[in-house]
Amino acid sequence: SNPKEMKHNNAIPRNHFKKDWMNRVKTWFNQPARKLRRRQARAAKAVAIFPRPVAGPLRPLVQAPTKKYAGKTREGRGFTTDELRGAKVSQHFAKAFGIAIDYRRKNRCEEVLARNVARIEAYKAKLIIFPRKAGKPKKGDSSPEELKDVVQHKGPVVAAPEVDNSVEFRAITDAEKEVSVFSTLRHERSLAKKVGPRLKHLARMEQVRKEKKTKKGKKGK
Repeated sequence: SNPKEMKHNNAIPRNHFKKDWMNRVKTWFNQPARKLRRRQARAAKAVAIFPRPVAGPLRPLVQAPTKKYAGKTREGRGFTTDELRGAKVSQHFAKAFGIAIDYRRKNRCEEVLARNVARIEAYKAKLIIFPRKAGKPKKGDSSPEELKDVVQHKGPVVAAPEVDNSVEFRAITDAEKEVSVFSTLRHERSLAKKVGPRLKHLARMEQVRKEKKTKKGKKGK
């Protein structure tokens, strides 16, 4: 037999070479030009908002949502009214001097509230206020000496404090070995879950006890 002939019951190859590939492919040749355009836009914005910080308004430090990311600290949308009140800052002052406000966020933790109040106070201590009219400063405006060598701030407006997350290791004590953490958690969860039925049961037992006392008193008479 001829070796060039097809053997066995094979499928006939059908190569599709007319898929119009050049019109469907996505390219990214504009990436270098976009990079340059973004850089130029950042520079133009920095000039437009001078002497305000390049990074924009001051924002709070919040914990990321969900249990998975709750340990991560990031910048939030804006400060709550309670945080502004704690730092003795009015909403009008905050809007005028670069402090973002979020009317929807709520403070559920004293630590976060105190941290953001300290953040606003640190910002106020560094704040340089220009007079509306040059040469006619009003109460609260910065002195001419402070305004002389003003440089636009770059980078984060107020840097986040560094937190030491290192873990300290120690030996497990004998008392800890005797206690089962799993059993303790399970018991406490059961107590919290059944607090309502338990109170009803105690109230019912107290009612039965009172009824028995009244019956004994009637029999004695």
